[in-house]
Amino acid sequence: MFINETHTDAAVWQFRVSKMILEGKTEYQTYQICEIPRFGKSLFLDYNIQTSLMDEYVFHECMVQPAMALHPNPTKVVICGGGEGATLREALAHNTVTEAHMVDIDKELVDMAREHLPEWHQGAFDNPRTTMHYTDARQWLVDHKGAGFHAILSDLPNPHEEGPGQMLFTKEYFQICADAMSDDGVLALQAGTANENYPECMVSCIKTLESMDCFSHVAGYYGLVTTFFQPWGFVLASKKHNPLELTEAMIAERFAARGVKTRYYTPRFHQACFTLPEYLIEAKETKGRILTDADPFIWTA
Repeated sequence: MFINETHTDAAVWQFRVSKMILEGKTEYQTYQICEIPRFGKSLFLDYNIQTSLMDEYVFHECMVQPAMALHPNPTKVVICGGGEGATLREALAHNTVTEAHMVDIDKELVDMAREHLPEWHQGAFDNPRTTMHYTDARQWLVDHKGAGFHAILSDLPNPHEEGPGQMLFTKEYFQICADAMSDDGVLALQAGTANENYPECMVSCIKTLESMDCFSHVAGYYGLVTTFFQPWGFVLASKKHNPLELTEAMIAERFAARGVKTRYYTPRFHQACFTLPEYLIEAKETKGRILTDADPFIWTA
């Protein structure tokens, strides 16, 4: 049995399934949980691989830890999306967090993950600091304007043509996030591939955030996610604190004080994550554009 994932019109990646654990369809998407040789237990949504047990920590540490390390005292955190619960898990690793709001529209998927993906959430859904909200993340943030969240972690699906994700990668959405953040708040988002073949989504997110007065610092970074067969891009936007000024000693001190232990995004590796290759810097100038609700990014890969 194989699951085929189309990357671009040039390539299709084929995953060999050694065991199908569960498959089905929620109101919003299809899913498969299966065993893949070397990758281990893996989750597919709409036939696109989302995560594998082999290196889920790489993605989720990159998704969360740079933003959390940057803020000097993150107590109020929002996770948008992140249905497996691992993004929530990484945020809760900081003992400074007193309230973590996870906002995901697909309750069926979260319930499935709660039962079948314990390796990912590790009990995070039931942590007393967690509050679950099963609704549209963008509207939830609109309703929480002025709430003063210290970190918003936007772990949302890529903006496919057939899905609602397009409106979650636009200038208007980023402004909604900013309006719900504290004066020193930090926004982190997964932004698609960071490879030379298809960098347009990531560099457009960087360019869009750089165009906004509400953020003083914007920086792209990436993680090497073997499950995706490519480097994966993220963007960090901060109202006050500059991620490029974080030193190894500062991160190590904050992680130690907060009880955080990481395997990929470590204090030593911080600068490496934020050092973008020249092709991404060039792509921002040649392929990046400002994304708006009227003219969003449409993922065609």
